[in-house]
Amino acid sequence: MPLSRREFTRQSALTGAGVALTGAVGALATAPGALAAEDNAEGTAAEVTRGDGHGDGHGDTHGPGYGPLISDPKGILALPAGFSYRIVTHSGVTKLESGEFTPAKHDGTATFEGPRGVTLLVNNHELKGPRTNYEYPVPLADGLVYDPTAAGGCTVVEVHRDGRTAEWVGISGTSQNCAGGRTPWGTWLTCEETADRAGENGMTKDHGYVFEVDPYDRRANRHPLPIKAFGRYEHEAVVIDTKRGHAYLTEDASGPNGLFYRWVPPTGFQHGRGRLRHIPEDAGRLQAPKCYDAGGRFVDDLSRATKTGTVYGVDWVDVPDRDAKTVPVRKQFGDAGVTRARKLEGMWWADGGAYLVSSYAREESPGQAHDGQVWFYDPRRRTLTLKVLLGVNADPSKDGAYDGPDNITVSPYGGLIIAEDGEGVQHLFGATERGRTYPIARNELNLGTEEEPEYSEFAGVVFSPDGRTLFASIQTPGIMLAITGPWKRAR
Repeated sequence: MPLSRREFTRQSALTGAGVALTGAVGALATAPGALAAEDNAEGTAAEVTRGDGHGDGHGDTHGPGYGPLISDPKGILALPAGFSYRIVTHSGVTKLESGEFTPAKHDGTATFEGPRGVTLLVNNHELKGPRTNYEYPVPLADGLVYDPTAAGGCTVVEVHRDGRTAEWVGISGTSQNCAGGRTPWGTWLTCEETADRAGENGMTKDHGYVFEVDPYDRRANRHPLPIKAFGRYEHEAVVIDTKRGHAYLTEDASGPNGLFYRWVPPTGFQHGRGRLRHIPEDAGRLQAPKCYDAGGRFVDDLSRATKTGTVYGVDWVDVPDRDAKTVPVRKQFGDAGVTRARKLEGMWWADGGAYLVSSYAREESPGQAHDGQVWFYDPRRRTLTLKVLLGVNADPSKDGAYDGPDNITVSPYGGLIIAEDGEGVQHLFGATERGRTYPIARNELNLGTEEEPEYSEFAGVVFSPDGRTLFASIQTPGIMLAITGPWKRAR
């Protein structure tokens, strides 16, 4: 039953427009189960460890987080004192079990608890279009291919406590596998950020779908089938409502801007390993949001919000043709039909709802300009609340500010960890529950020169199941990193 404008206005009057927030970003809900900081660092010979804090010294040692970032003598990753990293996979350097090189362009990632302390990761490779465009596409593993002309897919990485790794193909023959999402039943949903049809861009099959990958059972991944019920469009990320079974999905697209979607399963459907791949393409209902403010006024785009704590009520509107047979899904609605967002990116399910990222809105008027938002969708209240608002970065070539948030995770130590995909210097940064940002890492691999900067985004930010290791990737050329150190509750 939709939340009526009258009911939303009444609730807003009772609860207020949201928590009054301070600092560089908005406050956010506490992540449950914060872990202790002691005994969290596992050193290996391959790691690069920071020293006593003397270095280039960006940041405020008395602020939130872990202190200033110290330049890396190896020129890969700047970290705070006491933190270290090691390379897990490296495109064109490390190899799969099959003997072929690790594919390029690492992106969305999830971790899973394996046997005897092993951590399993599923790693997307955002390779769009034909395989001939890339030196290191995802190998066409026997039985795991959707479209033999497509370069993308994902790999499964096995990380042992002693640093040994193994890597194999989870799915191949897909295109532009960007983000995705971990399911409550222990699988990975990999998302294609493209809507190419068969015959377009060298493809032999339609693309723009979500596929399920099982990191535990290789046989379950054979003969991949798209989950057509989730729609065909430029998918970014997906999360599953652990209580209601709804799927929430983001779309990274423009002209017009993309949408935030909800898939409502059909009556009686029970989630489980591999069940999504066998549902009919018209199963359930795919819907887009129609938002309005406390006064009942329609909101056409989430970028309009410029104050943390802003709350919008949400109605859901059915998508007419989810497979976009003639018209792209986001173009099937009139200007007043749905609420759009500027570059929707990563999502993470926590605190009973979905955290979702909208990357920027610098093309708006000065009163609405910003360089990124994080929203929280509460399915119980049917509301979207603006939790994080990043200001416009005046000089992206210099360190010290953040823009273009992308992949996101909720930290077991409280707050958010966000991968930057903006202009200029790229970071992993945190946002505390009190509404302050702090640096965790800086990409020093792709700095380039002042005349010709060659920055590459961070992606695939996620903690290990035990909370001791933060995994993240530098997308180009494709390097997955494991970061350890004195993790603690960031305030």
